[in-house]
Amino acid sequence: MAEASAPTPWLLRWQGLLPGSAAQQKRLSDLAGIVLILLMAGLPVLTRAGLGLIVLACGALWLLWSLTRTPAHIGSISGWLLLFLAVAVLATGLSPVPSAAAKGLLKLISYLGVYALMRQLLSVGPQWWDRLVAALLGGSLLSSLLALRQLYAPTEELARWADPNSVAEGTIRIYGPLGNPNLLAGYLVPILPIAVVAMIRWRGWGARLYAATAVILGCASTLFSYSRGGWLGIVASVGVLMLLLLLRYIRNWPALWRRLLPLALLVMTGVVLAVAATQVEPIRTRVASLLAGRGDSSNNFRINVWLAAIDMIQDRPWLGIGPGNAAFNSVYPLYQQPKFNALSAYSVPLEILVETGIPGLLACLGLGVASLRNGWRALTADAELALPCLGCLAAIAGLLIQGAADTIFFRPEVQISGWFCLATLSQMRREP
Repeated sequence: MAEASAPTPWLLRWQGLLPGSAAQQKRLSDLAGIVLILLMAGLPVLTRAGLGLIVLACGALWLLWSLTRTPAHIGSISGWLLLFLAVAVLATGLSPVPSAAAKGLLKLISYLGVYALMRQLLSVGPQWWDRLVAALLGGSLLSSLLALRQLYAPTEELARWADPNSVAEGTIRIYGPLGNPNLLAGYLVPILPIAVVAMIRWRGWGARLYAATAVILGCASTLFSYSRGGWLGIVASVGVLMLLLLLRYIRNWPALWRRLLPLALLVMTGVVLAVAATQVEPIRTRVASLLAGRGDSSNNFRINVWLAAIDMIQDRPWLGIGPGNAAFNSVYPLYQQPKFNALSAYSVPLEILVETGIPGLLACLGLGVASLRNGWRALTADAELALPCLGCLAAIAGLLIQGAADTIFFRPEVQISGWFCLATLSQMRREP
């Protein structure tokens, strides 16, 4: 007697309500791929209006596609995202500035539409991962070339991002088409480990050269952005990727070698970083500014903003003030210290606590654990997207490290790459 199929979860019962042929499914998947390619390639150069239109198109396309498609498994990553969305809805309803919070909630929903479309596209056609990455690398190459060209532009044009009261005063910082060196670095941080995976995964010297060029120029651009958070993010993402690739390569080796080689890699990485931080100028200067405490203007600014953010959290610890920068900008002036205006909390964990309180942070921690679990499965799996999952896990590690002292992640140029990583990791499910 055949086993009865599992009932469809009530959250998915609206899917598949409209009839859809195989030809229609193919056309919708191709259209989704084209829209997402435009989005990934255009991240650094599209206007806010242009990005907004494509993001909305992604959500609408996912809705239409889902109405004609058989419901699929939600998965742990999507489940935690839905929980975070529920918390954000509650935070919006109880926000002291509900109108401003509603704007942030709508932005969150629109980004979830992008994630959902990416996830659905990769589930029906894993080959689209390579096409989306090719588009992503195209945008990063353009950004890197425009940024590196600024090394030869007039100094005064670039000096506006130098800290006036810093040990790194006068350092020329490039920013490319993104207008901000920290944003440039944040945009490149998740792309570089993905590009390394593409270089390994792709066949043909032309494709590998394309990915390798993106890696080299991206690393150079991040270096000359002099973004301390970006540097730490790159070190974290590349270091995690090297470790994951090593663990995957030696997974069938004797247990002794499986322990010794990762340890040797960590020691070698530590030595290289120590030499660079103490012997290489201007890296040494920039690292010195990181250790200068309030003696550095950038550090001092962040410390004062963090103290104000902590006060905001203490006043509303359970559901925060509601999602989005509009809510933050409405409430922060009541807590800010004189002369320290800010558009965000300059720390992703603090920002989440400010906006959605402790439940929101717990949902994000659950999302992180689910992502780590799926990435860990990829170490031994033979699935088509196993290697891309390792690259995406490394990319998320880089974003988390940079996000500890900045909120660049919430900019669409960076956030879309984060959603792409989560969509990729969502494909690595536990085998039945």
